[in-house]
Amino acid sequence: MQTVDIAIIGGGMVGLALAAALADSPLKIAIVEPKPAQAPQLQDYSLRVSAMSLSSQRFLSSLGVWQRICEQRVAPYHDMQVWEQDSFAKIRFQAEQLLVDELGHIVENDIVRHALWQRVSQQSNVVFIEQAVDKLHRGDSESWLSFANGQAISCKLLVAADGANSWLREQLAVPLSYWDYQHTAIVATIKTSEVHQSCARQIFSPEGPLAFLPLSDPHHCSIVWSVSPERASELQSLSEQDFNKQLTMAFDHRLGLCQRVGELGAFPLRMRYARDFAGKGFVLIGDAAHTIHPLAGQGVNLGLMDAAALAEQLIDLQQAGKNLGDYANLRHFERWRKSEASQMIAAMEFFKRIFGNANPALKLLRGVGMSVVDKAEPLKRQAMLRALGLAGDLPKRAVVKSA
Repeated sequence: MQTVDIAIIGGGMVGLALAAALADSPLKIAIVEPKPAQAPQLQDYSLRVSAMSLSSQRFLSSLGVWQRICEQRVAPYHDMQVWEQDSFAKIRFQAEQLLVDELGHIVENDIVRHALWQRVSQQSNVVFIEQAVDKLHRGDSESWLSFANGQAISCKLLVAADGANSWLREQLAVPLSYWDYQHTAIVATIKTSEVHQSCARQIFSPEGPLAFLPLSDPHHCSIVWSVSPERASELQSLSEQDFNKQLTMAFDHRLGLCQRVGELGAFPLRMRYARDFAGKGFVLIGDAAHTIHPLAGQGVNLGLMDAAALAEQLIDLQQAGKNLGDYANLRHFERWRKSEASQMIAAMEFFKRIFGNANPALKLLRGVGMSVVDKAEPLKRQAMLRALGLAGDLPKRAVVKSA
């Protein structure tokens, strides 16, 4: 049986980022992931993209992977426009207002994961187990994982980084707060007749928010269209021509005619919040700990900050000679990340509810409120800092010094 200090269940972006952040430590790590990252196919854009904040970019740079990502394909954006359909409510954020080069980058998830996988594969303190766990056994000071091929490992700390439907979270019987947003996210790559000008745009309508995220080609965007499940089914059943017409109208013709490129994806949206982010011998990070509505694009950024914060905590524990699996030693991490996640969940729920109400009085209030924030520089700056990951209690490796 192989013995390691940490077993990370899940080799997605967040789990791999944690392992990469521990590269210079003496901690021995096993990454359990049955599906290795494949080299991205760059002839087409991937359906799943993320809006990487400046703090996430800083963190990935510290891991030595951001340059690899840039060598593949990224799309910086330095302008962000948000407005409400049939209303005067609007707000605009620009990079120059914060004296930074860009507000963030739109990056395909496959590219990020592959760059991290390549980086972690070079680490001498990491072993990959490309098998699904067969059985989990828990003891007072260790946990044991066994696999169908007869392989087994023991570890001091289990890390659940295996996504929203986490197997490990279920095995650990961690209670989950949960509600259905009653939205489905329609995602697709769109070709627009007008150039996007490196601007991220989002419109709120009674149906739900629709975001156009700029890709590296000036005429291509990735969309996230949040609508009711019934409306999502209707959109999926439309011909490509009819879908293009409805999308163009829903986006107020802001980028001219829209043309879908490739397939549509549809993902039910649910809020999940684990009651415990840590316990005796385990930690939850990323979507295994929390999922939120994508209207502000903060899900992956929350997860990467979990990884950065946990790495910081584990390095401190190792250097102090403390037990990695002792819950008392993990409480600081848990309080830190639960606070950040709960604030983001509350903010997303507030925006979803306030923009999901078509009451004329509320519509007027939204218009006035957004206009006030757009013109009040201190309020606007604070909103921008929070949205870009430049505010809050950040891990040291994610601090953006230039801001």
